[in-house]
Amino acid sequence: MSQYEFTIAPPKRWLAINWQELWRYRDLFLVLAWRDISVRYKQTALGIVWAIFQPFVTMIVFTFIFNRMANISSGDNTPYPIFLYVGLLLWQYYSSTLTNASNSMINNSALIQKIYFPRLIVPATAATTGLIDLAIAAVILIGMMIYYGIMPHLIGVLLLPVMLAIAVLSALGMGLLLASLNIKYRDVRFALPFFIQILMYVTPVIYPVKMLDNYPFVKNLMLWMNPISGVISNARAGLLGQGSIDFGILGIALLMSIVYFVAGLYYFRSTERYFADIV
Repeated sequence: MSQYEFTIAPPKRWLAINWQELWRYRDLFLVLAWRDISVRYKQTALGIVWAIFQPFVTMIVFTFIFNRMANISSGDNTPYPIFLYVGLLLWQYYSSTLTNASNSMINNSALIQKIYFPRLIVPATAATTGLIDLAIAAVILIGMMIYYGIMPHLIGVLLLPVMLAIAVLSALGMGLLLASLNIKYRDVRFALPFFIQILMYVTPVIYPVKMLDNYPFVKNLMLWMNPISGVISNARAGLLGQGSIDFGILGIALLMSIVYFVAGLYYFRSTERYFADIV
């Protein structure tokens, strides 16, 4: 009988990703992903309906407050409810992924301390399981598009995977950084909800980007530092048939999401050797 010997060693390059090792542990990734999905809706009466209920009810409340009371509109002929719903779908995916990835190492501390596996699997699971909720909630968006008679642009549909990839890279990059910091500084867990709440209002979720045309510094800062802003504005243009895709803004969002992912991955890989000791 042949015997195998595995040697666990730190990566030789600061940004090395052992893709072969990740592939060997693909079953663990699938198990953790299924566990997160099943636990989220375990012993609930409505089950996966909660994935639709949250953005739909939020859309109704926000439409009454911001559209009817504050007179905020979509800035074009798009009905405000569907304009808002597109922003909420992408924002809730981004915020939930950022939150779950940031807390993933703490939540799986018992597993991390007992066995070895590629630590990158844990926060990566949070980024992929959120896509299930996004896909389920998108059913309401399709129904609203049929109700309002809105036909998406072909280029918008083709670029949708690219925009989702930008959202995943941005959320996962920040999640990797915060997950590493959260192990050593537990303040992150308490500060993160406040940070995400503030971030929603500096993201064009409830208002169009053009409302900031009179504040060019604030607008440019938001588009450069917050990649999900470019994703939301271009998703609305492509899916709701109003305006055109701004490839400049989309390029900025892609560039900054890559920067965030590389920075988060670098810090995560440089500190992961200590995770089992202090988690």
